[in-house]
Amino acid sequence: MSHTLLGISGSLTSGGSTRALVDYVLRAAEEAFPDIATAVVDLRDVRLSFCDGRPLAEYPDDTAAVVERIQAADAYVIGTPIYRGSYTGALKNLLDHLPVEALTGKVAGLVGNAASDHHYLSIDQELRPVLMWFNMHLVPGSVYVRGNQMQASQVVDDRVQDHLRQLGRAVVSLHRGVQAAAGGPPPLSQWAGRRG
Repeated sequence: MSHTLLGISGSLTSGGSTRALVDYVLRAAEEAFPDIATAVVDLRDVRLSFCDGRPLAEYPDDTAAVVERIQAADAYVIGTPIYRGSYTGALKNLLDHLPVEALTGKVAGLVGNAASDHHYLSIDQELRPVLMWFNMHLVPGSVYVRGNQMQASQVVDDRVQDHLRQLGRAVVSLHRGVQAAAGGPPPLSQWAGRRG
């Protein structure tokens, strides 16, 4: 049975660097594991409402369909540019729409990009804790790409290319390992505040 590795490109800008990085990781995963199916949710290509707590069916745009696509996937490569020391508001808005069970127990690898090394810890300090709240399994380590390591939305740094390939292989390998393992307790968000 084929499993789906879904890329999520969390940028709304027209440059395409984040999407190029996500695509690179997905291609590496496909090369190492030809039976894996890949797809991408690019936040530039969909219309998501600002999350205001309504049921998904009440949003008049792509919100419910995007959440359904994400929930149906088996593993993820999540990419984001780093703005003001953190991942994008567009990506946070998407995560705010997702029910906990959409990501619980699933695997993700993380990619960030920015102009300089100034915020290279942001992926681990900002994005990783939010995904851990969903009780996800995250590939140890992440890939951070500086602007001078890319040209025309293509990775030109050999070491970065190698790291992206490693990430692609690691996401699928960890996903397969998790599938074979026993699950842990549910996320605290599913039982916090309940008595018993």
